[in-house]
Order: sequence, then structure tokens, then C-alpha cells
Amino acid sequence: MFLKIHKALLFFIFIFIFVVSPIFLWAYSPKRVLEIDFLDIGQGDASLIKAPRGENILIDGGPDSKILTCLSEELPWWDRTIDLMILTHPHNDHVSGLIDVLKTYKVKKIAYTGVLHNSPNFLTWLKLIKEKNISMVLIEKEQKIDLGENCFLEFLYPDTALFNSHVSNLNNSSIVNKLSCQNKTFLFTGDMESELEEKLLSKKTNLHADVLKVGHHGSDTSSTENFLKAVNPQFAIIEVGKNNSFNHPNRRILKRFEKMGIKIYRTDLDGTVRVLLSNNVLKIKNNKF
Repeated sequence: MFLKIHKALLFFIFIFIFVVSPIFLWAYSPKRVLEIDFLDIGQGDASLIKAPRGENILIDGGPDSKILTCLSEELPWWDRTIDLMILTHPHNDHVSGLIDVLKTYKVKKIAYTGVLHNSPNFLTWLKLIKEKNISMVLIEKEQKIDLGENCFLEFLYPDTALFNSHVSNLNNSSIVNKLSCQNKTFLFTGDMESELEEKLLSKKTNLHADVLKVGHHGSDTSSTENFLKAVNPQFAIIEVGKNNSFNHPNRRILKRFEKMGIKIYRTDLDGTVRVLLSNNVLKIKNNKF
């Protein structure tokens, strides 16, 4: 009896290794498709880049633990790794959720500016990073990360050291990223306001992007006409919470996008917005469609 059970067990192991496993790995291997998920985390920012080669890049984490629900919806259960975590700036609606991510996921590397801020959540985030001995990279100059498959992520700002610096307006210390892949481009602006927009324009920074993550949740402090003309996006994503107390997005700014023929998606109305890029074709999906 024992011999029969032993043979049956060996048979099932053989089937799993040589039949089931290859099918599983084929079905769930990276599909060479770029996906960017603008997560519906309420009044805050959180964007997940799933690179064609398989890397997961998380830009900001929103105001609370809802980020964990969003990540569980966008990543398979066996993928518990964030290859790069980027904190654009240390306001609570960007950093607080990252604390829960650090506790739940394996984070390989973190990029931030090093700007000073006394928010308890920001200080908790820094403490947890130190306890976990995670490598940190200061963004203080323009640089580029190769993501393979003709994709790379650029850091356009800051272009000077902000480490241990006090900044009067943290929004304008935001990390600004540009993702280029298959001749399509995506601009991530954090909470960048008009002052920083003008600074980048005066430097003649190449801001053109097919998809724009709108600065500061669609506030009237951002998205100047000159800036939008330079970016000239086809689509704009506003990450914003329902019925928020800041009245974001601003109606005048929405009219500006409409006048310029830019298609808007909003997480408060559309839920998580997923941008897919395959064979140089952009597709946008949301929780309603």
C-alpha cells in the first residue's frame, strides 16, 4: 500500500514539474507590455509602473493603507516585490501609504530628494527604511534608468541637491519623472506647481508627453497654459479623491484641458486608470469599462 502511494506521489510530482509548471510560467511570464496604473487611493497620488521586463516601480503611496488594496488588485499574489519606490515629496497624501508598503512588500531601492520635513509619517517612513536597511538614492541631478525593451525612466528634477534642505514650498521640490517606451512618453509631475513648471520651461526641458499625470490633483496652482502647450499630451490623468475638501480639480483647469482637446481621466470618477502600451499602441482602461 505504501509503495502504491509513493509511486502515485512521484507521478503527480513529475506531472507538476514537467507539465503544469511550464504552462504556469508561460501563462504568467511578462508579456512585454508596459502598464501604468494610476491608482484610486483617494485624495493623494500613487502610480504603479509595470515595466515590460517585469520591474515594478511605485511612485508615491497615497494617504493611507488603501494602497495595499490597490496593489493587491494590480499585482499577482506571488509578486511581492517593489523594485523601485519613488517618493516625489514628503506630504502625507504621498508618503503615508508607503509605510504600509514597506511593511508588506519587499522594496529593493528607494529614490527621494532628502528634503527636510517634520511630518510624523515621513519620519516613520525614514525610520522603517533604516531598520530594513533599504538602499536609498538621492535625486539631485538629471539621470536615467534603463528598463529594457526600448524603455527608460528619466529623472528631470530636482537638478540640484536638496538633501537636508528646508524648502518653503514642498510641492515645488517634487521629483519629476519622464517614462519613454516604444516612442511613447509619460510625464509624472508629483505636486509640481506653476513656479516649477516655469523653471523647467526656462531650461528648455523636453516636457512633451503622450500621457500627463496632472500636477497637484488638478489644482489651479498648476497646469499653466504654457506648460500644457509644451507637454501637448493626448491624455491627462488626475489623481484625486471624491468630494475632497480642496475642491480639486479646479473647474477653470478642467476647462483649459477641454479647450486644448486633451482627454481627461479622473480617479474620483473613473476609479483606477490603467494605461497599456503594446506594439506602440496606447490603450486606456478604467474600473467602469
